[in-house]
Amino acid sequence: MARAMLEYTKTVLDKVSFDATLFCKEVQKAVQRLLPYEIEELKIYINSIVRQNPELNQCLIYLKV
Repeated sequence: MARAMLEYTKTVLDKVSFDATLFCKEVQKAVQRLLPYEIEELKIYINSIVRQNPELNQCLIYLKV
């Protein structure tokens, strides 16, 4: 079940990556929902999205990178 939540979160983040505000809200929700090891995996995924869309860089503060 937990793995499904991580995959769902990645899907949602991918869909809202056009808007930095929505993206940040979803990152905040993900950090509250996911387990610590899943958050580490999510950090890697988000960093790859931020490389493609630099305007999403502001959302990294929620991950404590």
